[in-house]
Amino acid sequence: MGMPVTWEAKWQSPLVDYLAAYRSLIGDQRTAVTFGEVVQDIIGAGSLVCERIAAQSAVLAAAQDGGQRVSRLATGESTQRSQLDAEHLTAQLRQRGVAQLAPGTGDELWLIADGSELRKPYAQAMPALMQVRALDGDLVPGYRTLNVLGVMPQRRGVLYHRLFSSTEADFISEPAKVQQALHTVSQAVRDLKARLTVSWVLDSGFDDAAVWRTVWEQQERLVCRVQHPERLIEYRVGNDAWHSGNLNKAQERLRLVGTAQTTMVVQRGRQERAKEQVVTAAMRAGPVRLTYETNVRREGPGETQQKELWLVEVRLLGTKLEPWLLITDWPVTDEASALHVFRMYRQRWAVEESFKFSRDCLV
Repeated sequence: MGMPVTWEAKWQSPLVDYLAAYRSLIGDQRTAVTFGEVVQDIIGAGSLVCERIAAQSAVLAAAQDGGQRVSRLATGESTQRSQLDAEHLTAQLRQRGVAQLAPGTGDELWLIADGSELRKPYAQAMPALMQVRALDGDLVPGYRTLNVLGVMPQRRGVLYHRLFSSTEADFISEPAKVQQALHTVSQAVRDLKARLTVSWVLDSGFDDAAVWRTVWEQQERLVCRVQHPERLIEYRVGNDAWHSGNLNKAQERLRLVGTAQTTMVVQRGRQERAKEQVVTAAMRAGPVRLTYETNVRREGPGETQQKELWLVEVRLLGTKLEPWLLITDWPVTDEASALHVFRMYRQRWAVEESFKFSRDCLV
């Protein structure tokens, strides 16, 4: 049996600082002291704990170095010959995700992308920490994440997960990470595209002509929430000629195409807090035309392209929420087509818990 780790006095201060974050969760001082001492004892008895873990396995208990094997696995020393790293593990997860989606019914596959922060406010020694935005607006240590979830009727599959930091040695830019995700997922679902129409459902962080360009080059569609209403486009009303302007101007000329009812967690009227309830969504839409360069965020020459799109406004009546302003290459000419786009973006809200699981568990 291995000897216990000798506790070193110099560890005391960092440990106290680390455990301080948990004091607000502990009801009394005596419990807090006990908690701190137990954590210290676990660290100090590290090799003994590994021996006890090994003793529960018939295979490891029979080996002369069972406890050491557990310890080497925990510290990563035994995985040098294995592809037990984030890239290969998430590739296996992606393969399982595609297999989960393959038997699905329907004729569409929605790829719901999420870019967000993984906050580690009390971390100090984790590798390549960067500054990310906390919920209160302050900057805290953490990482950025990219996740893509494939959605079909009655089926979901995780197709991409990547944690990254701007302080990594090989970091180029966040748009480069997004491009990598777009290509990787498109390649993963290439066989499904033979029978399914693939659409990316994107939040405002993906309001980028380079993202849209890549989606279209991959013969895929998109619905994206607008972050840059000042974007220059052309718009028209009815059968009028195209007018130059921006998305804000085009929004003023949208026409009502339909309404829909949905259940959402919202705050209405004089309600003190948000709750799950039925709300009515009013949907307005109109055509716009985008001019872009194919070499945006790329080296070398490109071409000027034009793409006819649709601008869709979804306003949740009776709430104080800002309307959703969406841009899509799905034609939106009537209530049925507007409802289709609304359901796609509404589904993105419905999978927030899945993204939370990916951020919390796949790191």
